Amino acid sequence: MEKLFATEKTERLIPKIREFVENELYPLETVENLTQNFSHVAKTLDEKRELVKKAGLWGLQWDAENGGLGLTLCEFGQISEVLANNPFGHYTFNCQAPDIGNMELIHKHAPKHLQDKYLEPLKEGNIRSCFSMTEPGFAGSNPTRMGTMAVKDGNDYVINGHKWFTSSADGAAFAVVMAVTDPDAAPHRRASQIIVPTDTPGFKIVRNIPIMGHASDHWSSHSEVTYHDVRVPQSNLIGGEGLGFMLAQERLGPGRIHHCMRFIGIAERSFDLMCKYAVSRQIDEDTFLGQMQSIQAFIADSRAEIDAARLMVLRTARMIDEFGASAARDEISTIKFYTANMMLHVVDRAIQTHGALGMTNDVLLSQWYSHERAARIYDGADEVHKSALARSILKKYGLDVKKKK
Repeated sequence: MEKLFATEKTERLIPKIREFVENELYPLETVENLTQNFSHVAKTLDEKRELVKKAGLWGLQWDAENGGLGLTLCEFGQISEVLANNPFGHYTFNCQAPDIGNMELIHKHAPKHLQDKYLEPLKEGNIRSCFSMTEPGFAGSNPTRMGTMAVKDGNDYVINGHKWFTSSADGAAFAVVMAVTDPDAAPHRRASQIIVPTDTPGFKIVRNIPIMGHASDHWSSHSEVTYHDVRVPQSNLIGGEGLGFMLAQERLGPGRIHHCMRFIGIAERSFDLMCKYAVSRQIDEDTFLGQMQSIQAFIADSRAEIDAARLMVLRTARMIDEFGASAARDEISTIKFYTANMMLHVVDRAIQTHGALGMTNDVLLSQWYSHERAARIYDGADEVHKSALARSILKKYGLDVKKKK
């Protein structure tokens, strides 16, 4: 299937990246690295980052003018799948969320002084960032409603609010904060995005939120954060006032391609583990697990679902490359809920195939099962995407479901 979307760049890069991931990162899949806080393996991964740079594979998402390889979104998506075969792949190549989204955001919309101060060290992997939008007091499915306020005072903004699931805040150098700058504006024009250095007085990480029983740290953290009279210059504004929602949506378009290809990479690796176990595990002296029809059904269903999802996602990526994210709005919603569910189904089948072993941390599956359940929630819950897609389809048939008689 790779041949359908292959280019000269992907044919050259993917084998090199796959070899690096298998040789350098697969050996790091130990129980200690998978169960302890991320900081336990971070130093080793930073050493691997230097190897990525030496191999000329750094900056995959950037154009040539910015020191990258000039990949299209469709090309990068295929590489993202390979990186996702290992839990540390994206971080090692500096393509991890939320940094990759923040880099794109600052590159496209921030003034030069913010790019010099924050983007350049972020591109080099010398600092990390976080994205601070979701709030415990408001539904994350409706980002037009939030309580965090940024009030002008002289040349500054003074920010007060309460956020949570500010992913990767632990150890980040700065946050991109969504805050209301004009509460009287239309809902989609109330909020703005502002850069807040995390060492600013009043910025406080309350806790790293436990996910399925484990609160990690460093890049793998999901923090609850409070802003108490946090004062930053108005020049830290990204884009313009009232553009926060628009920028968030623009950030999420390509970001959903990144996520969905990551889901496919996880599913593909889980599929590989399932098949290898099926041909090696004996039930009795004459029978291997893979000879059981139920396991064969797991394998057939998984193969079909992964391939279908990949085609959908890469087609959407190509549409964005050629026509822009707004032209692919329906496709973006479709791949988000379809691919997340596909990935979870494949991981679940792989665990079932492994039996009790699948529940342990001796294989990757249990980590993905617990950490990736959130895939159906973040970046828009499945139900939101399904509703948006259905409304768009029904509108073509003459029904505006938002209007009631």
